Amino acid sequence: MSSLARTKERRTSVDVVFDDLYDAIVTLEMLPGAKISEAEIAAKFGVSRQPVRDAFSRLDNLGLLLIRPQKATEVKRFSLYEVTKSRFVRSSVEAEVLRRAADCATEADGKLLDSNLTRQTLAVDDGNYEEFADLDYAFHKTLCAIAKVEFAFEVISFEKSRVDRLCRLSLSKEDRMGQLLEDHRAIAEGIKAGDKERAVEAGMLHLTRLDATIDAIFARNPEYFED
Repeated sequence: MSSLARTKERRTSVDVVFDDLYDAIVTLEMLPGAKISEAEIAAKFGVSRQPVRDAFSRLDNLGLLLIRPQKATEVKRFSLYEVTKSRFVRSSVEAEVLRRAADCATEADGKLLDSNLTRQTLAVDDGNYEEFADLDYAFHKTLCAIAKVEFAFEVISFEKSRVDRLCRLSLSKEDRMGQLLEDHRAIAEGIKAGDKERAVEAGMLHLTRLDATIDAIFARNPEYFED
């Protein structure tokens, strides 16, 4: 039995195709500008073109695919304008999350953050970029839970998805995991101390770490960008 058939009870064929393509795009297995064929994807998963078309539409809505009538679909290139807009929205929301988290964090909340940081440290020591990226995601989700605004992570994760590929490039090619880990530690310390401004300052510094690498990536691979 195919993997698609085994998962049909839990997920639709659209979900399976979407998840596979999403992972391939955000992990840079499929690079910006790469052509992608509806027919080839349908054949790969043994499904009709309709679920593939629906999965493509979802990826288009996330800004990960560029679908053009009568032209080949391709993995969306980076847009400096969209990256700037997404990061502005995320920083505004995350600043309020950090203020609220610092206001109401408990000792148990602090232990949750410390546990995540311990695992981040192991990922850095092992040079495990994928594990570190997953723990980074979980760290920011935990902050929203501590702040009692879990819904805020929906906004953060949506905006984050628009720059995830750049983040992956900065982790794997610039090797800045250690620096990001120190940022996370500073954020956690501010939260645990109940110091709102300290937490926000550390959080905003954390979000600017990508600035320098964007210029470096643009200079090295201008074909990854549309503007």
